[in-house]
Amino acid sequence: MIILTVCNHKGGTGKTTTSINLSAALSLSGLRVLVIDLDPQGFLTRMMGMGEPPPGKSSLQLFQQDTASPPIIQSLPAFDLIPSSPALSTTMRKLTKPTDVLWAREYLKGSIDGYDAVLLDTAAAVTVYSLNALVASDMVLIPVAPEYQPVVGAEQTWQTVSMVRDKLNPAIKNTKFLFTMVDGRKKNHRAYREYLREKYQEGVMRSIVRTCTTLSVSARNGTTVYDADSTARGAIDYANVADEILGMVKSSALSEVQEEKPVRESYFRPAEHQNNS
Repeated sequence: MIILTVCNHKGGTGKTTTSINLSAALSLSGLRVLVIDLDPQGFLTRMMGMGEPPPGKSSLQLFQQDTASPPIIQSLPAFDLIPSSPALSTTMRKLTKPTDVLWAREYLKGSIDGYDAVLLDTAAAVTVYSLNALVASDMVLIPVAPEYQPVVGAEQTWQTVSMVRDKLNPAIKNTKFLFTMVDGRKKNHRAYREYLREKYQEGVMRSIVRTCTTLSVSARNGTTVYDADSTARGAIDYANVADEILGMVKSSALSEVQEEKPVRESYFRPAEHQNNS
């Protein structure tokens, strides 16, 4: 099972859009996907057409020690979802013990079965919930728009992930920047992309997500870019991202020799990843 966290300490980088459409692309690749919304503001939950759930049916239940009631998993057309609740904000003040970063990992180890991929969507901040996501994950994706503030936020996020990997979760095998909202006509976009690729090299995904009108209007009432227009550049780009991630998972599994089952072939077969120009 792939456990993937999508995070960036800076908002407005396409994090939730990435969580939704990457999950949909992985699902179309043949995987059964569960998304867990750990953002107290619940942007992903609302974008998928869901109202505010009762706290007892939300991702808040991952952090409730005194209840045996698990969160309710909602089945959506694109993937399954454990929605967020604003009550996460109140509970966050109570999660102050060092072991409170382990709740999500314990839940995924003991209560989740039958999924090929779990994607954790986090808030644009370092919180106990984002730390829970990182401690539970074996892969981290950092969406970053090629602009100054998003790049600074992405590098800070990289440092946080490195700290978690070194101190709490050595199972994180891949941390990758993903360029989003890329406009090839802008010189500063090209300059920031070159900067990150030169500095982090293999830490930057080959695939990019270009600006796309369909992406900005597609996520509503449970739909994704693939429902709106499966031929849109955003659909193609997230298919490439999914394909690259599955390739990394397969490579990592083969390198460990012990592969429980083969990674399914991608539903999409683009000729090649989008170039970097």
